[in-house]
Amino acid sequence: MRRFLLPALRHFLLLMLVVGLNACALLPPQDPININVVGIEPLQGQDLEVRFAVKIRLQNPNEDSYTYNGVALNLDVNGRPLASGVSNESGTLGRFSETIVTVPVSVTAFSVLRQTLGLSQTQSLDNLPYELHGKLSNGVFGTVRFSDSGNLSLAPVAGDSTAQPAANPYRNTRWPAATP
Repeated sequence: MRRFLLPALRHFLLLMLVVGLNACALLPPQDPININVVGIEPLQGQDLEVRFAVKIRLQNPNEDSYTYNGVALNLDVNGRPLASGVSNESGTLGRFSETIVTVPVSVTAFSVLRQTLGLSQTQSLDNLPYELHGKLSNGVFGTVRFSDSGNLSLAPVAGDSTAQPAANPYRNTRWPAATP
Protein backbone atom coordinates (compact mmCIF):
# COMPACT_ATOMS: atom_id res chain seq x y z
CA MET A 1 0.00 0.00 0.00
CA ARG A 2 2.83 2.38 0.90
CA ARG A 3 4.64 1.67 -2.37
CA PHE A 4 1.52 2.75 -4.22
CA LEU A 5 0.94 6.00 -2.23
CA LEU A 6 4.46 7.40 -2.54
CA PRO A 7 4.56 7.50 -6.38
CA ALA A 8 0.97 8.76 -6.48
CA LEU A 9 1.85 11.56 -4.05
CA ARG A 10 4.87 12.53 -6.18
CA HIS A 11 2.72 12.69 -9.31
CA PHE A 12 0.10 14.76 -7.49
CA LEU A 13 2.70 17.25 -6.20
CA LEU A 14 4.28 17.53 -9.65
CA LEU A 15 0.86 18.16 -11.19
CA MET A 16 0.10 20.88 -8.59
CA LEU A 17 3.46 22.52 -9.30
CA VAL A 18 2.80 22.61 -13.05
CA VAL A 19 -0.73 23.95 -12.55
CA GLY A 20 0.53 26.59 -10.10
CA LEU A 21 3.23 27.82 -12.47
CA ASN A 22 0.77 28.01 -15.34
CA ALA A 23 -1.63 30.01 -13.17
CA CYS A 24 1.11 32.57 -12.47
CA ALA A 25 1.94 32.80 -16.16
CA LEU A 26 -1.69 33.50 -17.02
CA LEU A 27 -1.91 36.58 -14.78
CA PRO A 28 -2.10 39.81 -16.78
CA PRO A 29 1.17 41.76 -16.87
CA GLN A 30 1.39 44.76 -14.52
CA ASP A 31 3.10 48.02 -15.37
CA PRO A 32 5.58 49.18 -12.72
CA ILE A 33 4.55 51.83 -10.19
CA ASN A 34 6.07 55.20 -11.23
CA ILE A 35 7.94 56.89 -8.38
CA ASN A 36 9.52 60.36 -8.71
CA VAL A 37 11.00 62.93 -6.33
CA VAL A 38 8.82 66.06 -6.29
CA GLY A 39 10.32 68.07 -3.44
CA ILE A 40 12.77 68.35 -0.58
CA GLU A 41 11.95 70.50 2.45
CA PRO A 42 14.02 71.15 5.60
CA LEU A 43 12.95 69.65 8.95
CA GLN A 44 14.22 70.30 12.47
CA GLY A 45 17.22 68.10 13.27
CA GLN A 46 19.44 67.28 16.23
CA ASP A 47 22.94 68.49 17.09
CA LEU A 48 24.99 66.55 14.52
CA GLU A 49 22.34 65.90 11.90
CA VAL A 50 20.22 67.72 9.38
CA ARG A 51 16.79 66.38 8.46
CA PHE A 52 14.76 66.80 5.30
CA ALA A 53 11.32 65.71 4.18
CA VAL A 54 11.65 64.07 0.76
CA LYS A 55 8.34 64.08 -1.10
CA ILE A 56 7.84 61.35 -3.68
CA ARG A 57 4.95 60.96 -6.09
CA LEU A 58 3.53 57.45 -6.54
CA GLN A 59 1.61 56.80 -9.77
CA ASN A 60 -0.30 53.59 -10.44
CA PRO A 61 -0.83 53.03 -14.20
CA ASN A 62 -2.67 49.71 -13.63
CA GLU A 63 -6.26 48.47 -13.49
CA ASP A 64 -5.74 47.11 -9.96
CA SER A 65 -5.16 49.11 -6.79
CA TYR A 66 -1.84 48.80 -4.95
CA THR A 67 -1.60 48.72 -1.15
CA TYR A 68 1.68 49.87 0.42
CA ASN A 69 2.79 49.81 4.04
CA GLY A 70 6.22 51.42 4.26
CA VAL A 71 8.90 53.28 2.34
CA ALA A 72 12.70 53.27 2.65
CA LEU A 73 15.03 55.74 0.86
CA ASN A 74 18.77 56.23 0.30
CA LEU A 75 19.97 59.46 -1.27
CA ASP A 76 23.38 59.70 -2.97
CA VAL A 77 24.70 63.09 -4.05
CA ASN A 78 27.70 63.45 -6.33
CA GLY A 79 28.21 59.68 -6.23
CA ARG A 80 28.46 59.50 -2.41
CA PRO A 81 25.88 58.46 0.21
CA LEU A 82 24.31 61.51 1.84
CA ALA A 83 21.00 60.65 3.50
CA SER A 84 18.69 57.79 4.37
CA GLY A 85 15.24 57.52 5.83
CA VAL A 86 12.20 55.35 6.39
CA SER A 87 8.49 55.92 6.83
CA ASN A 88 5.80 53.54 8.01
CA GLU A 89 3.18 55.48 6.08
CA SER A 90 0.64 53.16 4.52
CA GLY A 91 -2.23 53.51 2.12
CA THR A 92 -3.89 52.27 -1.00
CA LEU A 93 -3.01 53.65 -4.40
CA GLY A 94 -6.20 53.30 -6.43
CA ARG A 95 -6.36 52.20 -10.03
CA PHE A 96 -4.98 54.86 -12.39
CA SER A 97 -4.30 57.28 -9.53
CA GLU A 98 -1.44 59.01 -7.76
CA THR A 99 -0.49 60.28 -4.33
CA ILE A 100 2.40 62.02 -2.61
CA VAL A 101 4.26 60.32 0.26
CA THR A 102 6.60 62.24 2.57
CA VAL A 103 9.66 60.42 3.94
CA PRO A 104 11.88 62.07 6.58
CA VAL A 105 15.58 61.53 5.85
CA SER A 106 18.62 62.23 8.03
CA VAL A 107 21.96 63.66 6.99
CA THR A 108 24.72 63.16 9.54
CA ALA A 109 27.62 65.55 10.03
CA PHE A 110 29.97 62.83 8.78
CA SER A 111 28.01 62.56 5.53
CA VAL A 112 28.25 66.32 5.05
CA LEU A 113 32.01 66.17 5.75
CA ARG A 114 32.39 63.34 3.23
CA GLN A 115 30.48 65.38 0.63
CA THR A 116 32.55 68.49 1.33
CA LEU A 117 35.83 66.63 0.98
CA GLY A 118 34.57 65.08 -2.26
CA LEU A 119 33.82 68.42 -3.92
CA SER A 120 36.60 69.76 -6.08
CA GLN A 121 37.83 73.33 -5.72
CA THR A 122 36.17 74.33 -8.98
CA GLN A 123 32.88 72.48 -8.54
CA SER A 124 29.91 74.63 -7.59
CA LEU A 125 26.83 73.68 -5.58
CA ASP A 126 24.69 74.08 -8.69
CA ASN A 127 23.59 70.98 -10.64
CA LEU A 128 25.01 68.30 -8.34
CA PRO A 129 23.93 64.88 -9.60
CA TYR A 130 21.75 62.89 -7.22
CA GLU A 131 20.43 59.33 -7.17
CA LEU A 132 17.58 58.19 -4.99
CA HIS A 133 17.17 54.47 -4.34
CA GLY A 134 14.43 52.94 -2.30
CA LYS A 135 11.67 50.45 -1.87
CA LEU A 136 7.94 50.61 -1.43
CA SER A 137 6.82 47.72 0.74
CA ASN A 138 3.73 45.59 0.18
CA GLY A 139 4.42 42.38 2.05
CA VAL A 140 6.78 39.60 1.07
CA PHE A 141 6.10 39.45 -2.68
CA GLY A 142 4.88 42.99 -3.30
CA THR A 143 7.99 45.07 -2.60
CA VAL A 144 8.71 47.53 -5.41
CA ARG A 145 12.28 48.80 -5.75
CA PHE A 146 12.78 52.14 -7.45
CA SER A 147 15.38 54.73 -8.33
CA ASP A 148 15.29 58.31 -9.52
CA SER A 149 18.08 60.62 -10.56
CA GLY A 150 18.58 64.21 -11.56
CA ASN A 151 20.45 67.34 -10.60
CA LEU A 152 20.20 69.06 -7.24
CA SER A 153 20.69 72.80 -6.95
CA LEU A 154 22.05 73.92 -3.58
CA ALA A 155 23.37 77.31 -4.71
CA PRO A 156 21.17 80.35 -3.97
CA VAL A 157 19.85 82.31 -6.94
CA ALA A 158 21.60 85.68 -7.30
CA GLY A 159 19.74 88.31 -5.29
CA ASP A 160 17.47 85.77 -3.57
CA SER A 161 18.26 85.37 0.12
CA THR A 162 15.34 82.96 0.66
CA ALA A 163 16.48 80.28 -1.80
CA GLN A 164 16.26 76.72 -0.45
CA PRO A 165 17.69 73.44 -1.70
CA ALA A 166 15.58 72.24 -4.60
CA ALA A 167 15.32 68.88 -6.27
CA ASN A 168 13.06 70.40 -8.91
CA PRO A 169 15.24 72.10 -11.55
CA TYR A 170 12.49 74.71 -12.22
CA ARG A 171 12.01 75.66 -8.57
CA ASN A 172 14.50 78.54 -8.63
CA THR A 173 13.74 79.58 -12.20
CA ARG A 174 12.76 83.23 -12.58
CA TRP A 175 9.73 83.40 -14.86
CA PRO A 176 8.92 86.72 -16.57
CA ALA A 177 6.27 88.76 -14.77
CA ALA A 178 2.85 88.79 -16.39
CA THR A 179 1.93 92.10 -18.00
CA PRO A 180 -1.64 93.39 -17.66
